[in-house]
Amino acid sequence: MPRVPPPVAALAEPRLAHAALEGVITVDHQQRIVMINPAGLSMFGLTREQALGMELARLIPQRLRAPHADHIREFHDSGQIERPMGKRGRVLGLRANGEEFPLEAAIFKSEVVQPSGTQTYYTALLRDLTELNRMSSIIEQLNLRLRSVFEMAPVAIWITEQERVVFANRACAHLIGLESPEQLIGLSIFELLSPASHEPVRSKLKNLGPEEGVSVLMGSIQRSDGSLREVELVVAVLPDHERSFVQMVINDITQRSREKKDLLRSRRTLRELSASMVEAREEERRRIARELHDELGQRLTALKLEMTACQRDHPNPEAGERAQLMQDMLDDTVASARRIAMDLRPLMLDDLGLPEAIDWLVKEFKRRTGIEIDTRLGEGLRELSPKLATTLYRIVQEALTNITRHARATRVALTLECHDQKLRLTIQDNGVGFVNGTRSRIPGSFGLLGIRERVLMLGGRLSVGNAPEGGARLVVHVPLTQPPAHAPDEDFKDSTEPLFDESTRGTLDP
Repeated sequence: MPRVPPPVAALAEPRLAHAALEGVITVDHQQRIVMINPAGLSMFGLTREQALGMELARLIPQRLRAPHADHIREFHDSGQIERPMGKRGRVLGLRANGEEFPLEAAIFKSEVVQPSGTQTYYTALLRDLTELNRMSSIIEQLNLRLRSVFEMAPVAIWITEQERVVFANRACAHLIGLESPEQLIGLSIFELLSPASHEPVRSKLKNLGPEEGVSVLMGSIQRSDGSLREVELVVAVLPDHERSFVQMVINDITQRSREKKDLLRSRRTLRELSASMVEAREEERRRIARELHDELGQRLTALKLEMTACQRDHPNPEAGERAQLMQDMLDDTVASARRIAMDLRPLMLDDLGLPEAIDWLVKEFKRRTGIEIDTRLGEGLRELSPKLATTLYRIVQEALTNITRHARATRVALTLECHDQKLRLTIQDNGVGFVNGTRSRIPGSFGLLGIRERVLMLGGRLSVGNAPEGGARLVVHVPLTQPPAHAPDEDFKDSTEPLFDESTRGTLDP
């Protein structure tokens, strides 16, 4: 094909076009290529020798060549200097290997004065959209997959702009009681939340920012049938340039909340039953101890006096030794009856008060175990109610029993004081303490568990752990004013707290 060399001015390749990343092609009035930059050559898979002088139509698919020629003629006759080619500048190109590919193109017209007259040239700026379209397709697929994940999620999700719903999934529509999530689009979330939830949600949204991360709100949803469902709203901000979207994951906790209330009610009932059983047991112990002391003790003493009188009135050297053995057995039986009565319930607790009962308990503990015990009892302990005094006595008794069984201690410090309408009981030993990091309870051992239940029945708080100086420490805080019999559910939360760092916590039972 003969080549018609264009004027020097038209063939000059500006450095800018040569270095451009987009393809730049210049054709003459016969639509023959007179200039093409390296990006254009690479785009179409041509060499410079192949491209120069080639008809531009050969870079266009066969079916589009006639419309392209009409477009060029229309552009020439319009008097415009530039315009996009195709719809929104999108056209198809044809590579040398026959592959079609999408292009974004704009065409410019320029006129060059030559000795033979004015010549018209057309320059096209071309951008290969193959990679862009591929990436757009991948992004669209990812968006579809992500949207599908949201739509098919078993938990309710909606996304809002300001307070209007812009997206909702099927689970959300099901929670509200609607047939389609599209029915939620455009609605205000305050049309869906119950009136009681408006203020906390509005306040949180007003102060919510991307830096706050995820926030959790409690509220309730008003269904289309008018019923309410308790929900947990997990809120997160999704920034998008100048617009802020808020995503809310909505967990229906109605059943969980109902079960929690039932559980708390059951725990309260069990605790009341336990308190009733403890009181009944204490009353039974009091009755048995009183009968052992008053009835059996008095009868045994009377029997001893009768035997003494009988031995005096009827002296018999042969029976004297046996009579003395019987009196010794009676003395042992009286002592055993008194000891059993004191173990069941010290009568001095009812007759003299808590301080004297604890002093007796401490002396018996030291006599049986040989463990030294330092006791400090505050003022005002004699005025305690019988129920409170009995419970504190049993707590001290159980704590000392646990020390005897498990602590391997040689010294114990016991303090019971009143301060600011509260009782504080502290029992600390110098033994082996609790095993660090162990939470399990020794099978068959219910020592601290029983103490904890007694403390909770008094509306108090129990702390157990290892003391910094070694050994174990038990601290009980009890209010002097006892809670009502039917305490609110909040009073039945787990009140066993670490006295020291988490690493010092031990087993529930030493």
